[in-house]
Amino acid sequence: MECFVGRLGVQQRVLPVYRVPFFDALAKACSGGMSLFAGLPRRREAIAIAPGLGVGRYVRAHNVHLLGGPLYVCYQRGFLDWLETWRPDALIVEANPRYLSTPAAIRWMRTRHRPVIGWGLGAPRSGPLAWFRQRMWARFLKRFDALIAYSRRGAREYAALGFPPERIFVASNAVLPKPTAPPPSRPPHFSEKPVVLFVGRLQARKRVDNLLRACASLPEGLRPRLIIVGDGPERATLGALAQHIYPQAEFLGAQYGEALRPYFALADLFVLPGTGGLAVQEAMGHGLPAIVARGDGTQEDLVRPESGWLIPPDDLPALRQALEEALSDAKRLRAMGEEAYRIVREEVNVESMVAVFLRALNQVVRASTA
Repeated sequence: MECFVGRLGVQQRVLPVYRVPFFDALAKACSGGMSLFAGLPRRREAIAIAPGLGVGRYVRAHNVHLLGGPLYVCYQRGFLDWLETWRPDALIVEANPRYLSTPAAIRWMRTRHRPVIGWGLGAPRSGPLAWFRQRMWARFLKRFDALIAYSRRGAREYAALGFPPERIFVASNAVLPKPTAPPPSRPPHFSEKPVVLFVGRLQARKRVDNLLRACASLPEGLRPRLIIVGDGPERATLGALAQHIYPQAEFLGAQYGEALRPYFALADLFVLPGTGGLAVQEAMGHGLPAIVARGDGTQEDLVRPESGWLIPPDDLPALRQALEEALSDAKRLRAMGEEAYRIVREEVNVESMVAVFLRALNQVVRASTA
């Protein structure tokens, strides 16, 4: 893998636990080291925050959260002080115009003729003020030397706003290194009932209620053993619903790390019926096909027709249909699981993500010194 010769600075609004492996791997590839500037989320946000990095340098920002909902903005105090101290040769920031301190940081880099890369989900067109937001996004994106998108959809959205496609890179969102162990061996048939697995926080947007309803509506011969791993504010509500419509559902509470491995090995199919959820990559690394609700575009690069089903969010009939298709053909499901494993082994993993960042960094540095 190539490296970045110099000191790298990275800004994030927050530092989630799941992002630490990526940042540590990126820091290892920077000859002058990497410093990350990030703060804390709002109290009501369910984000597990990391205390620091194992390899990179972590500097705590003071996040000032203003307004809320579609009007939410964030100001990060100390941004320029951090730049003055670290003096990075290149800077990567979240490509989000809601972060009010970012323009001043970009100007700081510009006066020193150092490149800035934006990293983000894309610029979707939605809502009653979509036309205004698109104009704001277009002006904002012009400040960057390059953009790194989480997904191919995000890259298309940046290009649609006029950003040069040759300066857009796609680093498919990954939270885990490539798997090193082969997937569990599964027979071309279900030994008893098929096993469907959900792993995630039990909150309303995960739509585990729809998963219970969809399983209950299947023909008797297809109804699976449903294992739900996780905890959260909806635990009691979901337990009561399960007792009423699908009492055979098993709620196992929160499990992490090695404790999850037996459930991935036992399962035949992984399902994330609502928005969000990071466990799908881990499930695919255990050779599991997946049913996943469409969200920000990152799901589309990971779950493809050959490895699972992408369904509209909040669409109970679509979820039921996907479950029925999946559980009706064990042999097909096994082949999809093999493709799921190949995708996370060869394409969507932390190593591949780091490689794209390094390629973008080296390209913009060469351009700035040409």
